[in-house]
Amino acid sequence: MSKTDTTDTTDTADAHRGAGDEAAGADLSTAPREETVGGPTLGVVGWIRWFWRQLTSMRVALILLFLLSLGAVPGSLIPQTSADELKVADFKKAHETLTPVYEKLQLFDVYSSVWFSAIYILLFVSLIGCIVPRTWQFVGQLRGLPPGAPKRLTRLPAYTTWRTEADPEEVRAAALAVLKGRRFRARATGDAVAAEKGYLREAGNLLFHLALIVMLVAFAWGQLFKSEGGKLVVEGDGFSNTLTQYDDFKSGSQFGVDELEPFSFTLDSFTGTYEKSGPQRGTPRTFEAAVSYTEADGKDKKAVIRVNEPLEIGDSKVYLIAHGYAPVVTVKDGQGKTVFHGAVPLLPIDNNITSTGAVKVMDGYRNKKGEKEQLGFKAFFVPTFAGAGQGSMFSQFPALDFPVMALTGYHGSLGVDSGLPQNVYQLDTAKMTQFTLDEGTGVAKRLVPGETMTLPDGAGSITFEKDIKEWASFQVSQQPGNGLALAGAVAAIAGLTGSLFIQRRRIWVRAVRGEDGTTVVEMAGLGRSESARLPEELADLAVALTDQAPPAPEPTAPESVDPDTAESEPAEPEPAEAVADASEGAEK
Repeated sequence: MSKTDTTDTTDTADAHRGAGDEAAGADLSTAPREETVGGPTLGVVGWIRWFWRQLTSMRVALILLFLLSLGAVPGSLIPQTSADELKVADFKKAHETLTPVYEKLQLFDVYSSVWFSAIYILLFVSLIGCIVPRTWQFVGQLRGLPPGAPKRLTRLPAYTTWRTEADPEEVRAAALAVLKGRRFRARATGDAVAAEKGYLREAGNLLFHLALIVMLVAFAWGQLFKSEGGKLVVEGDGFSNTLTQYDDFKSGSQFGVDELEPFSFTLDSFTGTYEKSGPQRGTPRTFEAAVSYTEADGKDKKAVIRVNEPLEIGDSKVYLIAHGYAPVVTVKDGQGKTVFHGAVPLLPIDNNITSTGAVKVMDGYRNKKGEKEQLGFKAFFVPTFAGAGQGSMFSQFPALDFPVMALTGYHGSLGVDSGLPQNVYQLDTAKMTQFTLDEGTGVAKRLVPGETMTLPDGAGSITFEKDIKEWASFQVSQQPGNGLALAGAVAAIAGLTGSLFIQRRRIWVRAVRGEDGTTVVEMAGLGRSESARLPEELADLAVALTDQAPPAPEPTAPESVDPDTAESEPAEPEPAEAVADASEGAEK
């Protein structure tokens, strides 16, 4: 036989020997097996099958998940129409060149854009197409039995062997008991025992992907049926959960107004305390709103709403999100008639609650000529004034230590009769004339609680009352998918933990009678992936098995002869040589 023939025969034998070992671990995974499809033979059905295999592969699912995360980045960096239309309008004015490009790419409506929806739907289909066949294959593995032992256990990555005087049947029975005691699925097959463990790894993998689907469903459900609105409430005032009561309101496309939870509440008081010294001076220490609320049953209840501790009423949650001051002012006309009296909420512009706003007198005022007119005042309020001549008028501390309010007055038309909506915290002075004062700065005057600013030419007066109320801003939201999303996230973490830390492995124990009459015991293990724990577990199982099948004593080796001694001492002659020597001596 030529050298080439010998090599070919050896390669063929090696291939046959390796086939059984590969088959032993081939079904450790439930990943779909890819089949090579020749390009020229693909028809319409073939291309559809190829596309479906690619879409439902784990590789494509991960790519789509990455694209979904990447697609959400513009939604976080660029103002979204669904969240704040005013910010979108301001962005468009400031970036006239980028605006057409962003509009073409739907970057102002990322989460409802065509491309984001396409990624979302493809990921959803990919996960379902990936999970369903793997689930059925996994169920089939659970119903099946551990495969028989390969012919050559020595080829497996973890292997050990020893000889014992116990019978092969006793060894196999002991191995079956040990493996079942370690929660392996085990069975005796032929001259070996086959066992398998670690099915929760694939169960965790399937749970993880199923949890991703749950989270996608929860996200879609929450976006379609959510509602969210904001309301500023002054101490002593109330709120009823109806659409007309909200300062701003937005909802999903499938949300109906009749789905608003029926309740109302009154802000009894707001309590805020702040750190007075140190590097954290001005940091809130107490930030809570005491409310009285009524649900559909009509019973009055009390509650305290804190940051991250919302009031839960049915499916709605009431969050405390902001706080400020509402100075009480009284406006009188030239005849001393009160035309306005109430608390005016002012909006903070810094962490020390320096606030700005407007006082608007729309009805009931007449000037000294008896003509109907409207009054407006720009207000600038600081809860803690630094003092005259101490720089700009900005608050030094959030608490009401030294409250001061500066007012600038206007008269004319506020523009509220035009039918166009106005910001209640801003004053439109396009059709108004500013009052010029004899005192103060000439246009404005600083007031402390209890002081009055007299308007010129007998136009009236405005008084900064000593009563300064506080307001709290609340967000009322209904997110029907939050609980489902949380359950999906917890399940995803649990599934990922199982798929990462649980190893799928198989153990085989073979016991056969050796040529010398003892029993040869072989143990080998195979894992789905390489792990240092598999040899350790196999060693632990071997130790447990040797308690019932102890190693046989090694045969005594013959005594060795020291070479040096052999050279120094003459060897004894063989019997034939001794007879020859005796014959020669007799002849002599």
